[in-house]
Amino acid sequence: MRLVYFGTPEFAASQLEAILAAGYEVVSVVTMPDKPAGRGKKIQYSDVKRTALDHQLPLLQPEKLKDPVFLKALEDCHADLFVVVAFRMLPAVVWKMPPLGTFNLHASLLPQYRGAAPINHAIINGEKETGLTTFFLNEEIDKGKIILQEHVAIRPDETAGELHDELMKLGNRLVVDTIKMIEKGDLKTVTQEELAEGTTLKDAPKIFKDFCLIHWDRDCQSIYNHIRGLSPYPAAHTRLLPKEGDPIELKVFASDIELVAHTHPVGTVLTDGKSYLKVAATDGYIQLTTLQQAGKKAMNIADFLRGLRLEGPLKAEI
Repeated sequence: MRLVYFGTPEFAASQLEAILAAGYEVVSVVTMPDKPAGRGKKIQYSDVKRTALDHQLPLLQPEKLKDPVFLKALEDCHADLFVVVAFRMLPAVVWKMPPLGTFNLHASLLPQYRGAAPINHAIINGEKETGLTTFFLNEEIDKGKIILQEHVAIRPDETAGELHDELMKLGNRLVVDTIKMIEKGDLKTVTQEELAEGTTLKDAPKIFKDFCLIHWDRDCQSIYNHIRGLSPYPAAHTRLLPKEGDPIELKVFASDIELVAHTHPVGTVLTDGKSYLKVAATDGYIQLTTLQQAGKKAMNIADFLRGLRLEGPLKAEI
């Protein structure tokens, strides 16, 4: 079969490598246009583009997916199948083009957690299981017929970054297995409406900065899930409010739960200035174990406290 592959980040680059290793012919790779990044505004390539260049694959980087020049280039590929992993929403004129269809790999057990951030939201919501789904694209986002699914347990202490890497490796096999099934015509798809019947669906919308703020007036487990579900990126954040001086902006990458009855107002910060810093929640404390102050590198709590004199009563912004 002749394949066109659509993708952008590291997660998608891993699947492209797996497809090539399985011996399939990728006649073109579609990824986002190059863009400046960092303080020096140096032009950076996507991870998928780097992989395509490593394998000397033809590249398409359209600004607009309905651009007639881009559409003509796609048609000229004479592809049998399009494969999409972590890319933009495709217009119908694109996903309807190949005779065998267009399928996507999504990092959840659809129909649960449709949206841009399924890995993060599954952990934030305290799920014990998630997985991967391959499905054919249709007119609605993440709602096409399901081809294959893989179930994955979520560890109680697992971070979004760790789960991302686990799903990325499993996705390599699932994408290749899906291509094999389509190639053989050995398909038994199921509609998402069938799977959704009698269940409450949860969404996985894109995450913005305001969502990452830690609300200390919640129970410890909810706060702990929020922190690990955003670690290492985009990272949960809070502000320490000293009695005098400017607020201290912090990203929190790791924490521990201390369930204990207490009388401190929520948001109260307790520390010995050497080895621990904990914040009062509704049913205990959250011990902050890996932090990053604005403008500095991430560090463990002992190193953080060693470099910062915290004096007087402290509160965390609720």
